[in-house]
Amino acid sequence: MNWPRALWRALRAIAHVLRGLWIIRTEFGRLTPAQTQLLVRAWTRRMLLILGVDLVVHGTPPEHGPVLQVANHISWLDILVMNAARPSRFVSKSDAKHWPLLGALITGAGTLYIERGSRRDAMRMVHHMAERLELGDVLSVFPEGTTSDGRALLPFHANLLQAAIAARAPVLPVALRFVHERSGEPHEAPVFVGDTTLVGSIWATLSASGVRAVVTYGQPQLAQGRDRRAWAHDLRAEVERLLAQGPNNRP
Repeated sequence: MNWPRALWRALRAIAHVLRGLWIIRTEFGRLTPAQTQLLVRAWTRRMLLILGVDLVVHGTPPEHGPVLQVANHISWLDILVMNAARPSRFVSKSDAKHWPLLGALITGAGTLYIERGSRRDAMRMVHHMAERLELGDVLSVFPEGTTSDGRALLPFHANLLQAAIAARAPVLPVALRFVHERSGEPHEAPVFVGDTTLVGSIWATLSASGVRAVVTYGQPQLAQGRDRRAWAHDLRAEVERLLAQGPNNRP
């Protein structure tokens, strides 16, 4: 573990988070959505650089909405990585709202929060998401519902896909990986799963070297008569296929 490097990165990251909060407070209200997205992308790419995380994008990010992105979930870094590739409005468990510093940041960036385990709140969120999709937003969800180690996918929850069905919006499968830059093998540092604490995962990332985030976009698809459960099954299979391509191969 490289303590001096981790501490230096931590100090720079905190300063960058504070700068992001200042930008949200002073500039977001007067910018167009397109200008806001450019600012978010620039900020997140700078944050990944500070953290020592290289970004590689395969496939084509959506140019505009309406579209619902569904991705596998590995780390607290996932939102930063996906926003660095293509900014969107995320749907996240309400726990993230209380993350130190990061919670205020992702809240200010327009994250939609859903209460864990609440069927009533899930219905409210489906209606809200459908409204945002009808307005042309790009939304992102992690249908596994929690993080995994990145080696195998958990089942996809289908509830939030109802928003795309109601809005007749396409869904875009996205595969996320964290790998070693040289070998392409999975990198354990960013993984936030099991007994790992948020602080522990952040510190492991700050201490690590050679971390590469790989974002692979599939092809957007419409429901075409599938109900949400059948669609969730097919989307999971597609994300699994994208992950099987390997970090150095284009799908």
